[in-house]
Amino acid sequence: MALPLRHELKFYISRTQYEVLSRVLRGVLKLDPHAAKRGGEYAIRSLYFDTVFDDAYFDKINGVKDRDKYRMRIYNYSDSEIFMECKTKVGAYISKRSQKIPRDLADQMIAGDPSGLESTASGLLRDVYREMRINLLHPVVIVDYNREAYLHPAEEVRITFDKQLRSGLGSIDIFNPYVPTVPVLDHEEIILEVKYNRILPPYLAEVISAACPEAVQSAISKYTMCRRYEGKEQ
Repeated sequence: MALPLRHELKFYISRTQYEVLSRVLRGVLKLDPHAAKRGGEYAIRSLYFDTVFDDAYFDKINGVKDRDKYRMRIYNYSDSEIFMECKTKVGAYISKRSQKIPRDLADQMIAGDPSGLESTASGLLRDVYREMRINLLHPVVIVDYNREAYLHPAEEVRITFDKQLRSGLGSIDIFNPYVPTVPVLDHEEIILEVKYNRILPPYLAEVISAACPEAVQSAISKYTMCRRYEGKEQ
């Protein structure tokens, strides 16, 4: 079955640009229900996986057009919902597969043991099993940030502000809320992401352009930025 492909535009914006744009969006879009319950934003923690040769890292650095990234994701530092995900880049488009997993399976995978995936019915988890067995896919870095998200039903538009991006350095202890982290971005920069199916409604494009006239679309990777403390080249 073909993956549903979406557009994903990313920008660095200043705190001032964020304040202007978020104020406008609150008047025309709905706040993500998860954010609405928690004062407007929620915490995302991802544990990224890579192969023994760091294929996901170097594919991104080298601009490979078609590539996959595997990650485990939780919200608000809770293990009540744990998701294994694969984000796929196909040229200029992106797609994401996600599968909820139990804590015991998550712990097993973090320990590098894929045996709990042998009999899975999930296509995504079968892919993870294959990658862990053949390419030694394993956890490499924690990526933390706070997200404020707005939704529009037309074209499934999702506009997000990701704040306080932090790296967990060498730790892979995703379920420990006290893992030491370090800020990755300078000058309080915020990452604006705009996702949609086929066409971004023109009035939203105008709103974003008016609030952030100097913002330039960038090939932003939270994953590669959070691995720079290992001495890797950016």
